[in-house]
Formats: sequence, structure tokens, C-alpha cells
Amino acid sequence: MIDIREADPGAEEMRAIIQAHFAHSNAAGPAESNHTMDAGSLAATGARFWALFEDGCPLGCGALKALPDGTAEVKSVHILAEARGRGLARVMMKHLAQIAQDEGLSALVLETGANHLQGYDAARKLYESLGYSYCGPIVGYENDPNSAFMRLALEPAR
Repeated sequence: MIDIREADPGAEEMRAIIQAHFAHSNAAGPAESNHTMDAGSLAATGARFWALFEDGCPLGCGALKALPDGTAEVKSVHILAEARGRGLARVMMKHLAQIAQDEGLSALVLETGANHLQGYDAARKLYESLGYSYCGPIVGYENDPNSAFMRLALEPAR
């Protein structure tokens, strides 16, 4: 059974996921374009962090960082390699969108690797299939040829 719950990114049980996420980002593009946050950075920015568990075993994570424009940035979405291909990243992304919508945020935004960087195709395809559209740089970022910026407008919760 899949369970998503708020978690501490610095918890021991999250270490393998955070390290795998960091390793993927470090290998995929130049250091100056890497915006991946480690556990300490997530906590320092006030980002809220969720872990995805199956039968008590952590398989993935995702976070939301509130922005001053009434949106939230999606951060640190990662599913362990051995659990991929099962739609778990989609489950996490929908969970984050539901929280943002319930909290009255106007949109979710994110930064991911650009088309020419290896390792981000599946992520971009997922975001596109969830209704995200490409946009200019989001709060806190500048134009970067190695980054793709995306936005999902949210309807007010009913």
C-alpha cells in the first residue's frame, strides 16, 4: 500500500533517497546549473517535505517551497531507481498539487533540466502530461540554457 506523509528530509530513513536525488542531479548537468537542495537546504528554506512509502519502506520524496508571489516551487521529487516505472512520481506530483490547491495557492512552478541535458526527459514528459506548461524563469532563478521552467495553474479548492 502506498502512503505519502510529511517527513523530515534529514531523517536516517530518507538518506538513501536524498543521496540518490543529489547524485542524479550532479551527474546530469553542470554544477552552476544544479539547483538541487540537500536535506539541510530544504529545512533552511522552510520547504515542506513528503515521503512516499510502500509497506513502510521509503521509495520517494517531494517538497514544496512557498514563494512570495502566492505560488509554490516543486522541489526534490525523486523515486528510487528500483521503484520507477510504476507511476509513483505521478502519485507524488498529484499529491503536491492537491496540497497546494487545498492551501489556496495560485500555481505550482518548477525548474528542471533543459532538453539537451540527459536524465530529464521522463520528468519533463510527466510534467507536461500533468498540465504543466513552459514559462520563463520563476522566482529566485535567472535565465539559464540548462534549465527548463514550468508552471501549473491551480483552480481554487471547492
